[in-house]
Amino acid sequence: MSFFKKMILWIAGIFLIAAVTIATVGWMISEPGYQGPKTDHFNGTTFENPGDIPSKGFTDVMRWYINRDQGEWSESAGRPETAPAQPADRIEDGLEITYVNHSTFLIQVDGLNILTDPVWSERVSPFTFAGPKRYREPGIRFEDLPEIDLIVLSHNHYDHLDIETLKKLNQSYQPKVIAPLGVPLMLNKYGIQDTEALDWWEHTSGMDEIAIHAVPAQHFSARGMFDRDKTLWAGYIIQTAHGDIYFAGDTGYAPFFTEIGEKFPNIKIGLIPIGAYKPRWFMKPMHVNPAEAIQIHKDVGADISFGMHFGTFPLADDGQMDPINDFNEEMQKSENRGVNFKLLTEGDQFSIQ
Repeated sequence: MSFFKKMILWIAGIFLIAAVTIATVGWMISEPGYQGPKTDHFNGTTFENPGDIPSKGFTDVMRWYINRDQGEWSESAGRPETAPAQPADRIEDGLEITYVNHSTFLIQVDGLNILTDPVWSERVSPFTFAGPKRYREPGIRFEDLPEIDLIVLSHNHYDHLDIETLKKLNQSYQPKVIAPLGVPLMLNKYGIQDTEALDWWEHTSGMDEIAIHAVPAQHFSARGMFDRDKTLWAGYIIQTAHGDIYFAGDTGYAPFFTEIGEKFPNIKIGLIPIGAYKPRWFMKPMHVNPAEAIQIHKDVGADISFGMHFGTFPLADDGQMDPINDFNEEMQKSENRGVNFKLLTEGDQFSIQ
């Protein structure tokens, strides 16, 4: 056999081993999928966005990865660091929201302590040694959390479903976990048993103090290579005696936000993502930019909204300050003057009495 043929076989072997390794790891980190009757957004195997808007496939992912032009990220960038918040054990009368960072908020209302998409890990990845790392410290130290009664999960991506954080919370407090269809299958596998699965427009049962409604989002789901869209993604309306809170989760822009506002006309607070939106040709179906986030605030009719999903983990090509700068630029436009939408620093709190 000639040297040239041996070289070709050697290269082919390397590629084969790499492909098998990637596929094996992708299979190992994939999680079980939902099984149930077909609906207008579940085809019997996978979930679909309203209007059948697809997210980008493997070819697009590779095109983006090869041509990435990521903006600057620095642990010293952004607004000044502040001391972590020291939340109250309980808020018996009123409502208080503390911004942790990324998509994590502590909501304290009428004696209940609720976390949205809790993430305290240093990386949002299946691996502890690789993947997007944390650039901003949480606004509440994990050990300073009050007793957690309830967790709301928007979907199963690593920057929203942090299994190590969830296991620690479960070990300490055994909170109830509300999640979209299929997601509790993974949680149960890791010993988190007190779960309730919701489809879009369904609401929790057996809760006296509040009601939580799952509402549509435009996104996708996956933990590995073989569970793409096999569990649902969602936003939530948290109905309280002090008004409704809209937690949008992860989403692209779509017409259904107006419907959410019509069905829930008492939204006091919106928690809306503004980051991970570049390049637009790739991210637009799954992540809103600041201009679209402001439009969501208007569509749902929130009294006040706060931005999230920015500045903590480098997930797309926008630099750490891009969402803040673009948001501030949008808020200066004439059509947005007087819009009550703000950005919080980690540890900032907002209260309603």
